[in-house]
Amino acid sequence: MSQKTNKAAEQAAAQGVHAVTPHLVCGGAADAIEFYKQAFGATEMMRLPGPDGKLIHACVCINGSSVMLVDEYPAMGNSSPKTLKGTPVTIHLIVDDVDGFVERAVEAGAKVVMPVQDQFWGDRYGLIEDPFGHRWSVATPKRQLTMDEIRDAARTAMARSK
Repeated sequence: MSQKTNKAAEQAAAQGVHAVTPHLVCGGAADAIEFYKQAFGATEMMRLPGPDGKLIHACVCINGSSVMLVDEYPAMGNSSPKTLKGTPVTIHLIVDDVDGFVERAVEAGAKVVMPVQDQFWGDRYGLIEDPFGHRWSVATPKRQLTMDEIRDAARTAMARSK
């Protein structure tokens, strides 16, 4: 499948922003930036506070990818996962050392939703939730499997769980 040149995406990439970028609504976006720095090794790219001091836009780089943030403004339709009492979205990170990454995130305030363990699809994988209600799956690829091998492993894993 060929892709057309996307000039807008190329312009954004020149400023460090990817063509597909999560945009997180946080109750306390400035605190979220500090958490992501400490827990995920993020680097701050920019922040723009509004007149009330809340962030109307910010961007960090996590694991080589841009992640935008904004403070919640429920009156304007921007609500955080904490306000919504959960999130249906999980952001996936691939890292060199999933165990160390999750340990650092937990020390910084994340909670483990699914402990890190080897998975049938070949990754060492876990799921955490940050203090702002966003969920992050974190993985270190361990084995390269074919799609047939993954299907077989999935059938075996599902049969065991019954």
